[in-house]
Amino acid sequence: MDVPLLYEIVTIFLLSIFVTVTCNKIKLPATVGFLLTGVLCGPSLLGIVSDREAIDHVAEIGVAMLLFTIGMELSGEALNRLKRPVFLGGSLQIGLTVLAVMGLALLGGYTYQQGIFMGCLVALSSSAIVLRIMQERGSTNTPTGRLSLAILVFQDIMVAPMLLCVPLLSGTLDLSLESAFFSTLWVVLAFAGVLLFARFGLDRLMEAVVRTRTREILLLTTLGLCLGMALLTNTLGLSLSLGAFMAGLLLARSEYSMSVISGILPYRDVFMSLFFISVGMMLNVEFFGQHFFSIIGLTALFIVVKSLLTLPAVLVQGYPLRAAIITSLSLAQVGEFGFVLAASGLAAGLFDMEAYQNFLDVSVLTMMITPGLIAIAPRLACKLAGQCGAPEQSDTESDEGESHLKDHLIIVGFGISGKHLAHVAKESGIDYTILEMNPETVSRYRHKEPIAHGDASQPVVLEHLGVTKARVLVIVISDPSAVRAITIEARRFNPNLHIIARTRFVSEVAALRQLGADEVIAEEFETSIEIFTRVLSQYLVPRQDIDTFAARIRQENYRMIRRMSSPADTLDSTINRLPDMGVQAVRLGAASPLCGQSLTQSELRRKHAVTVIAILREGITQASPGPDAVFENGDIVYLFGKTDKLIAVTPLFSGPVRASTKGKEGDKEHLQPAT
Repeated sequence: MDVPLLYEIVTIFLLSIFVTVTCNKIKLPATVGFLLTGVLCGPSLLGIVSDREAIDHVAEIGVAMLLFTIGMELSGEALNRLKRPVFLGGSLQIGLTVLAVMGLALLGGYTYQQGIFMGCLVALSSSAIVLRIMQERGSTNTPTGRLSLAILVFQDIMVAPMLLCVPLLSGTLDLSLESAFFSTLWVVLAFAGVLLFARFGLDRLMEAVVRTRTREILLLTTLGLCLGMALLTNTLGLSLSLGAFMAGLLLARSEYSMSVISGILPYRDVFMSLFFISVGMMLNVEFFGQHFFSIIGLTALFIVVKSLLTLPAVLVQGYPLRAAIITSLSLAQVGEFGFVLAASGLAAGLFDMEAYQNFLDVSVLTMMITPGLIAIAPRLACKLAGQCGAPEQSDTESDEGESHLKDHLIIVGFGISGKHLAHVAKESGIDYTILEMNPETVSRYRHKEPIAHGDASQPVVLEHLGVTKARVLVIVISDPSAVRAITIEARRFNPNLHIIARTRFVSEVAALRQLGADEVIAEEFETSIEIFTRVLSQYLVPRQDIDTFAARIRQENYRMIRRMSSPADTLDSTINRLPDMGVQAVRLGAASPLCGQSLTQSELRRKHAVTVIAILREGITQASPGPDAVFENGDIVYLFGKTDKLIAVTPLFSGPVRASTKGKEGDKEHLQPAT
């Protein structure tokens, strides 16, 4: 079976591996490597690809998928904030660019029709390159990232009117009032149908798909919605990427959005690499060599003019000069839809072949330069804005990330353990978020708890949960391989995160600690302690003795685990290797004999072998309290010492409690120590 396109794609991928690895060694982004691969594969050099048009069509799917994932990452609040930048910023950017370029074209001897057409070419920027680089740099959720996205979205909306303007400017437009009316009507009906489906059918569809618990069906549904919406907008004369972006916005409302986005990312990356390669193929090396200096000069002029024309569109919205400069430099390249527009203009006679080749070479060069421009934009903006001493990311450009929580608790799994943990976290005033794979559980608790559906082993899902800003991650699921994968990814994102994992068997504890878990709770081991605790209780063994037995067994077991796991020499691991030592927080009760006593009078270190390292009172922490510090009711006291000593001293802080016992002589009340 002869499949020529497959041979060409395989050859392109193999060549791209070599080129991107080489670029990585000399510190160039992978995007530049893909563009260079396209130059090598193009007809002006190796001529590997014979059907470049087919590659272009495949590459368009990558652009659509990129905009789909961008749309899914936007929350409702972020989308509301984008309304003004989209319509005000986008219209100003395109309007000023078209007017300025038309003026320069008239001075150069061109007609005003040609000037307007050139202005449209210059106004468009590359959504694929800009958004991809911002995702790699983690700046998509900064104000400049949002501004760039808003202007790019408006440019995508304006692609269809610009294409309609080409025959109008060339004098070849043949459009009746009747056809215009029906075209508008079809657009309105199509979007009304999409909104009705999103309102009444989308959630039901996604819930039914997720309930199957089949990743293949979920992926097919995601691709169907993404590409189906893209095809709809393309049929209506709009761009593919605009439809995919709208599909992402619709799916972002669903609690299953994190499951959806994690499945499509690998496919997006493959198609996006083809897009960059297809752009590189457009560079005519022979023409570039013959007109080297003029093309370099045109490229520099293009970047300067476009950056200056984009500045007012940002400044008028109240953003500082620094943010305007960064946004302007980020958008200083030709857009992928400019190639389609240029081809239409060439066919309509709005410019000749030499101008078309100049445009293609300048376009590819500006795209290649874009990663470097985005990289140096913050430093250059600081200098131009007179803020050289300011940090690279100012307060107005703070990361707006997917999760607005900070120092929060992440609970993976919402079974019995997860529910209990969420309950006590809520009672204690601790911010938390929950991730669960069971769609029935998510549906049942979505209006009661901050719960979402997704696979925590996927990096993008952990980012949505705000793992980089969380304090504690608790993994209470029963899949051993998933627990290991989540631990690895979470530790990679946040080295300071405290990870607590549950596992079934003691034999798995050491492996999880080596992967990065700080604490591992083995069900097998804790069950054994609970069993002997209850047995000893039936034989009326004093509770203090039972707690001492349990503490000693835990010490012996976890001492052995620490030896097996051999953690790295960090501060946390050094504390962990101290024999049987720990820190415990206890609240001082009103009935405690320690109330009103000073630290010296309590003799906690001499009598109980524990050290007070801090006291929390009315929200103020007193570290390393002096000997004259006095205990008060309600204090939270932080103690350091051996585990068994910490357990034994806890009742002293609670004080005696009243308990009733029944004897042969009737009911009696007596005082006994709290346990």
